[in-house]
Amino acid sequence: MLVHSRTGRWTVWAGFAVLFVPLFALPLLVIVAASFSTHWSGAFPSGPTTAHYTAAVRGESLQALTTSLVTAVTASLIALTVGTWAALAASALGKRGERVLDALFMLPVAVPSVVVGLAVLVAFSQPPVLLNGTRWIVILAHTVLVTAFAHQSVSAAIVRLDPMYEQAAASLGARPSYVLLRVKLPLLLPSLNAAAGLCFALSMGELSATMMLYPPDWLPLPVLIFTATDRGSLFTGSALAVVLMAATLLALLAVCRIRTRASFR
Repeated sequence: MLVHSRTGRWTVWAGFAVLFVPLFALPLLVIVAASFSTHWSGAFPSGPTTAHYTAAVRGESLQALTTSLVTAVTASLIALTVGTWAALAASALGKRGERVLDALFMLPVAVPSVVVGLAVLVAFSQPPVLLNGTRWIVILAHTVLVTAFAHQSVSAAIVRLDPMYEQAAASLGARPSYVLLRVKLPLLLPSLNAAAGLCFALSMGELSATMMLYPPDWLPLPVLIFTATDRGSLFTGSALAVVLMAATLLALLAVCRIRTRASFR
């Protein structure tokens, strides 16, 4: 809704602040404050320290962050490849084919992620494909959970594409593979970057399915945060959560810069 009066704009901003601060900003600020504290004093944390961050960037914590980054990047790349391929294929199958593929890709999102984790665990705990106890079962579960978002993002972008570009290239004698690689995919690049960022962020924070699948030598950071807080180490868990947020935000900012450059191509 467009607001043209100064009073109306101030009212909208005040309403936004009233909703945003307590629901979104304040909980995150409390986590940041707790990460620099040693105990609670009344309603606020106190005892300033940076010792939690010293522990959060070395040893097991650093390994857990590396594990989360590798898992998220790998799952995002696979999801983006599969989701893009499926979206391109669906656009050539007609409305019925699109609906079938949409239903298949949205099925893992329609059920709780812990159900997806259990399904992956049961399906890949026996030969001929035995992944249980390896890092690949975690990466597979993350890929299954985020592929739907990549597929939906690319599908929406394909619908908005002007077919004139493809028709012009085809009329000049370009082969279908050339049209795909040099015309269609470059036009989809901003949407592909957005889908990659979304998949990465979702994978970095995934916990429910991961708790059922991770082996001892492949411990993602969200699981370490959960175990720390479950043991009562609230301040250590808060520092790990801030590290997770910072790593995710930095990666998303890098993706946004790539998307911005792609939009001006």
